[in-house]
Amino acid sequence: MDRRTALKNLTLSIGYAVATPTIMSVLSSCSDASETWTPQFFSEVQKHMVTHIVDIILPTDDLPGALDVNIPQFIDKMYHDIEVDSKKELFTSGSNYFADSFKKTFQKDILKGTKEDFEVLVSNYFDISDDVSKHIMKDQNIKNVAKKDIESYSIYKFLLSVRYYIIFGYCTSEKVGENILAYDPVPGVYNGCISVETATNGRAWSL
Repeated sequence: MDRRTALKNLTLSIGYAVATPTIMSVLSSCSDASETWTPQFFSEVQKHMVTHIVDIILPTDDLPGALDVNIPQFIDKMYHDIEVDSKKELFTSGSNYFADSFKKTFQKDILKGTKEDFEVLVSNYFDISDDVSKHIMKDQNIKNVAKKDIESYSIYKFLLSVRYYIIFGYCTSEKVGENILAYDPVPGVYNGCISVETATNGRAWSL
């Protein structure tokens, strides 16, 4: 499946999340961020990790990539301004475990890690069976997770959180919303009983 086909239904994977005024202000504040941005929540290690993971999950090709719409900055601000403390703690512990896994795998400082290094490690975590994937996706409270599973649980929660906010931030960004997804700044016309292909040339509606 190519990127254009996948983007038709990307909004489904975020459950049509409501973009509240607070979240919209976060999106707006990330629109002009520079490459040398200073994180508000992330450590420098987390910034380095998230930037590479973001570029791996949604790279630039014939369409803008996640880095083109400043998704690392968006995730940083969501955790700084929006997320609850329990999720901030889980994100931090998961990123720390992921960093430890990187060091064990590549025997070098994570700040020297390349996109290729991160691609190998991320692939290792997502190249799993359907049964294992279903188990991981279960909404478990960390208090109910066995001690031996805490590390893998935390890493997956970290990676899945990054993936969720990549999709959410990407689909609700101005560049993607207006230029890639179907966009109507003044909705109101009703055309019943027509296909998505006819209505929007097969594109999902912008949130």
